[in-house]
Amino acid sequence: MRDSKLGMGMSAGGGTRREKWIRRNLPTVADLRERARRRIPGFAFEYADCGVGLDLNVRANRSALDAVELVPRCGNDREDISTEVALFGRRYAAPLGIAPMGLPSMIWPGGELALGKAAQRARIPYTVGCVGGCSIERLGEAAPDVLWFQLYRVARDDHKVGIDLIKRAKQAGAHVLVLTLDVPTRSKRPREMRNRLAVPFQPGPRTIYEVATSPAWLMALVRNGQPDFVNMGPYAGSGRGAIADFVTRELGGSFTWDEVKRYRDVWKGPLVVKGVLHPDDARRAVAAGVDGIQVSNHGGRQFEAAPAAIDVLPAIAEAVGDKATILFDSGVRSGIDVLRALALGAQAALAGRPFLYALAALGDEGADYVIDLLIEEIRTALRQAGLRSAGEAGSLTVRHPAALQF
Repeated sequence: MRDSKLGMGMSAGGGTRREKWIRRNLPTVADLRERARRRIPGFAFEYADCGVGLDLNVRANRSALDAVELVPRCGNDREDISTEVALFGRRYAAPLGIAPMGLPSMIWPGGELALGKAAQRARIPYTVGCVGGCSIERLGEAAPDVLWFQLYRVARDDHKVGIDLIKRAKQAGAHVLVLTLDVPTRSKRPREMRNRLAVPFQPGPRTIYEVATSPAWLMALVRNGQPDFVNMGPYAGSGRGAIADFVTRELGGSFTWDEVKRYRDVWKGPLVVKGVLHPDDARRAVAAGVDGIQVSNHGGRQFEAAPAAIDVLPAIAEAVGDKATILFDSGVRSGIDVLRALALGAQAALAGRPFLYALAALGDEGADYVIDLLIEEIRTALRQAGLRSAGEAGSLTVRHPAALQF
């Protein structure tokens, strides 16, 4: 039977016995992942963990990041390391953000709200996905200073739904709009298929068993209700499964550059395009008027033959120069990974799965814990590299054998 609460123990250092146990037993994102596997239903873990096809692109991201070597500098040791970063006119506590994810409440019921509150407390960006399980309005109340909003293409009725969603996001206080470009069609994820993942849940012996043997997750479900794509509710009609049917039917296709320009005209705040892997596309994005480019292969969940995102980052950063802010995601699991991305041209890195693993492993408090863990790792990495701030990362000498040349 999966465990339902944290064990207790004693260790050196401050904090409660619970906090000491967590720090001692879950010191890395990999440890959070293993605990998550044991603590939530199998279908939920597979949804969080899987990639497209045979997970080759997920593994490629990890291998490519591991291959990036940074040459530290000596004689410049400082204790007053600054991790702060300025993005789109606002200052954040670290060059770290929470990437947009579809339905975190599948992994931990109520997960979106927990992430939003933790991001607000920590002062890091939280990009809520348009297919998340908490309304943009409620998240605007929970995370008023750090909220970004991600949008998939909804082209029906001349983009009426998409335009309305971004107006709602602006009204709710979202500072940045992120348009996802890299989902022209949904790709096959065999691990999801084998686990019969469906929204709403389709009760069956296997699903019932997995839920019944995950008591902590079940109690969170009782408190928060069954996850659904609530932001789409006003457009989907009524009836069981209506929202999920709407999402399946209406969300799809990649934004064209003309459509990006149209959203640029409507959205008056900072605009980011996510999913760029080619320098020419980055140049097209700048020409369309975007303020930021998120270099990403969707965390290995979309196109199995895509390159590792870190391997195209330098070429895109060089192509864009200072014309747009460069963000990075796909495979980030540690503060060292964040420093790798900064050294190769990004101004900040965003992560998804680490936050899902933390929620699954520790419940709501996992969001705060993993943010603290990653920011402390960033601070340590900066000091080890001989840097005084995140802004100096671009000065590092980097060995990047797999970097792509275009």
